[in-house]
Amino acid sequence: MIYVVYIYFTYFNGEHFTRYPEPVAAALRKALYFTNVDQDPKRALKYYKQALALCDELKIDPFTDEVIGIKLQVSHWLQKINNQANAVQVLESLLADCKRWIEVAEKAIKDGTVPPSLMPPSNLKDKEEKAASKEETEKAEPKAPENIWGKRNRILQKAVQISVKLAELYNDDHLLKPDIAHERLIWGVETSLKELARRTTEGIKPGEGNWMNAEEHGAALESLAHSYETRDLFELALPLFFQALGASRDQCHSAVLMNNIAACFAQHNVGRPGVAAIDKTVVGEKSGSSATPAERRAAYLAAAQRWATNAKQHATEPKGEQRTAECDEACAVSLCNLGDIASLTGKPAEARQFFEQAIAMSKKIGYTPAITQAEAGLEKLSKTSS
Repeated sequence: MIYVVYIYFTYFNGEHFTRYPEPVAAALRKALYFTNVDQDPKRALKYYKQALALCDELKIDPFTDEVIGIKLQVSHWLQKINNQANAVQVLESLLADCKRWIEVAEKAIKDGTVPPSLMPPSNLKDKEEKAASKEETEKAEPKAPENIWGKRNRILQKAVQISVKLAELYNDDHLLKPDIAHERLIWGVETSLKELARRTTEGIKPGEGNWMNAEEHGAALESLAHSYETRDLFELALPLFFQALGASRDQCHSAVLMNNIAACFAQHNVGRPGVAAIDKTVVGEKSGSSATPAERRAAYLAAAQRWATNAKQHATEPKGEQRTAECDEACAVSLCNLGDIASLTGKPAEARQFFEQAIAMSKKIGYTPAITQAEAGLEKLSKTSS
């Protein structure tokens, strides 16, 4: 009991609350108490609203991480109590606010009307370059106030992350709005790619900071690829999976992405030309209309087999701490994919062998989806042979 009281005291008086003025911190403590300890949705909502009202009253910038964080917490809490509809409303409102701020900021930059307090100091770039080395960083002056470019970067990243999260919620069984989910994913990925292109063309502005890391960018690309995949638009999913693979830094997850690529090639619609660069690599110089449907189909299946084999190899290699459950699952899925491809290329004995291996491995690791896929493959083989 004493330990529980200690945990309660240290958490609700923790450092994370010191970022807020005391009236806001007090309201947040109560909101989180009724969220996590004495769960009471009505009282939790009352204190979340009170915290946000106090932020307005105290004229705290609504685009600080602290205020945005409260709104994200409210959305997260609403999800936990299965109120996805209101969780989405909170995020949609926040996304709209972020987009409006970015639009106003970019117009101010273009028109030269940015307040002097938000302009980067003339020597900021020199300071950033000097602070690059460890020695200089240790001697560096206190961090410069956030300027217009730093704030734009931070809010734009938040907007992309919120858009991707909204897509996840719209795809949830509680809402089932895949078309809206797809729209949010497209906006998030396109915005991220445009920002990367702008930085390549214009360079990084003083005080702007880094863009999304490879893992975050890759996750957004992968989500959009899956969305296209569910629409049977494999020619649009493929380049996104390839870009996500390029951004992946984890071998086990790379194997998962290779399986996705294999599945897309195996299901690619031969009547619909794919992305030119991929088609030229896969189908060869006959990537245009001169390639027959049979030639295109054979080329796509051969590519699918290569990528499924690569996935199996990448999933098998990691050992020890580097090996995660994702590696085991990717290995099982690769066996399923190889079985499907063998079946599609008229090799039933080989297909059966892959499916049986997939079932044996999946039962060992307790991975039901691969068991289901492999058993469906075996059943199809039985129907074909009978």
